[in-house]
Amino acid sequence: MLYIGCHTAASGGNGVGVTAVREGPSGELTKVAEIELTSPSWLTRHPTAPVLYAAAEPAGEIATIDLDSFAVLDTVASGGADPCHLAITADQRFLLCANYSSGSMAVFGLAADGRIVDRTALVTHEGGGPVADRQEAAHVHMAVPAGTPQGTLVAAVDLGTDEIRTYRLSGTGELEPLAVSAMPPGTGPRQLVRRPGTDLAYVAGELAGTLVTVREGPAGTFTTVGVEPATAAPHGAGPNYVAHLEISGERLYVSNRGPDCVTEFDLAATTPVAVADHPCGAFPRHFSIVDGVCHVAAQRDDAIVSFPLGGGEPTRFATGTPTCVIPG
Repeated sequence: MLYIGCHTAASGGNGVGVTAVREGPSGELTKVAEIELTSPSWLTRHPTAPVLYAAAEPAGEIATIDLDSFAVLDTVASGGADPCHLAITADQRFLLCANYSSGSMAVFGLAADGRIVDRTALVTHEGGGPVADRQEAAHVHMAVPAGTPQGTLVAAVDLGTDEIRTYRLSGTGELEPLAVSAMPPGTGPRQLVRRPGTDLAYVAGELAGTLVTVREGPAGTFTTVGVEPATAAPHGAGPNYVAHLEISGERLYVSNRGPDCVTEFDLAATTPVAVADHPCGAFPRHFSIVDGVCHVAAQRDDAIVSFPLGGGEPTRFATGTPTCVIPG
């Protein structure tokens, strides 16, 4: 199963809400169910409970969806404007929410059945950056939890301030500031992904069209060690709005909006080396890699474009303004 979020009319899109699809033996996708929801731009599946969380962006809400009945169980206010990312801590006790327009990050307690219990913390960033039209204020774009010997740490990736601000998450869900790590000015950091088994991590530079390699040490503090173009080949005129990162084995994959490709990087060296640009439809906002197949939310093509990483013909599933596609 795959679950697809989209932009609906409230965000200028033509999607319906959340769509559940099943992948067939030859790779084709077939719609199983659909639920109406206002612009669910990000989806997160609970690791054990049969629920899915959706960030309803323009409504400023988080919806909890029961996967057995495929119906909304409840909704809660996200704590800020335009929620754009959700993540669950490893102990499954808390849900983290990044609120883009208000530059804030919220923490919510979770019950054993996956329901949201209450909001336990809310932090709001201040500041800006050199890109006047996008960095006029703080814009938290992602919250990344990690378990460490010092407890759970949460890295808030702030596109507006060119920073990664790390907090210690207490057992009661409160946030304590721990570290602030500056990215190169104008980077517009959108996402961060750690490389397992190493002290390296990678940052999507949405505004600069770059991939930033950082080294973490001590835990929660990130130092830049390299900056690379986010595509293998020059893409010509126009900006590259780098979007999503995912690691699969010894490869890192990056979606590029503008060049409209998913770029594959070799991770053999300290800094990644781009080896291929995979065409994937227009404006690839998000993708998921499942069993060697990359499923891409081609937002401006109204399609999920799926291509085998080892080579082969892509397939397309028509769906309105997709923004997120995750495995279930």
